[in-house]
Amino acid sequence: MASSSHRRSRPERRTGRVPVVTVIAVAAVALVVSLAVVFRPDGGGGDGGASAVAPVAGAARAAVSGSPTATGPAVSPSAKPKPKPSAGSPSATAGTTAKASATPSGTSSGSSAAHAEPATRAASGAAPLAGRIRPGAAYQGVATSYDIGNGDGACSYGPTSDVMTAAMNTADYETSKACGAYVLVRAGSGATITVRITNECPAPCAPGQLDLSHQAFTKLAALSVGRIPVTWSLLSPSTSDTISIRYKTGSTQYWCGIQAIGHRNPLARLEVRTSAGWTRLARTGYNYFLSEQGAGCGGAIRLTDVYGEQLTVEGIAVRANVVQSTRVQFARH
Repeated sequence: MASSSHRRSRPERRTGRVPVVTVIAVAAVALVVSLAVVFRPDGGGGDGGASAVAPVAGAARAAVSGSPTATGPAVSPSAKPKPKPSAGSPSATAGTTAKASATPSGTSSGSSAAHAEPATRAASGAAPLAGRIRPGAAYQGVATSYDIGNGDGACSYGPTSDVMTAAMNTADYETSKACGAYVLVRAGSGATITVRITNECPAPCAPGQLDLSHQAFTKLAALSVGRIPVTWSLLSPSTSDTISIRYKTGSTQYWCGIQAIGHRNPLARLEVRTSAGWTRLARTGYNYFLSEQGAGCGGAIRLTDVYGEQLTVEGIAVRANVVQSTRVQFARH
């Protein structure tokens, strides 16, 4: 007796030939209808044409929206896109302003110089108008001492009760450019003293040498030592004083000598305003700036320190040998 099989019989597969034929037939009819619409005399316009195009356009927008580079809605071709502010623009502008501000405003004129002045006051670092004595540099030499008497000297500041002063050697005195400079003097022992340059020490004083007041020298060594090796450097000290202007004895509107007193930083230039603009005056070895023909005497004065900062002073009349306050001061560096 034959045993019965436990396998299930495989169901018969349908070929589906009839549906395929049907689909082909329907597609052919649809194609004929489409061609009839396209070749209509009115070009396929009207609502029917618009309806046929709309899905295609929607599909295209969807494709664009799905693109990794698309981050926002589509922009109408007729709409002009607004430029996006650059994140780097403010810092670049500030850098340009800072750089321009660091430039001595004497190289420009008009309102730009006036706007550059506050930024220049805040700037520090290199001194573009410095001569032999530059900030940040250490100078080597020897220190000697002398009796300063009433405190007057080649810088023509006149008698003073300030005894912490020094005379600068001729090379570093640089035709009075060192006048009024504050320098920090350091001895080999480590002792230091700050002095203001009020005088010139002629030969045999060598470059780098400082001739200190007796009072200043004793802060570093005993007077009996005579001379000691030192290093010194320029300072921009803290001070509550303001700059004063003095016209030289004999000054008038036809000839004048002008001196600045009490400036925190060494003075590089003194200019007067004339009909031709700012005119730079020549500096003498006795620390006055001369206007030989009287140009600018009694007018506005512009002072520039070695850092390039400029201060404009108005309303200083020609009053010979009278110290007149300006109520301004150079910035500290």
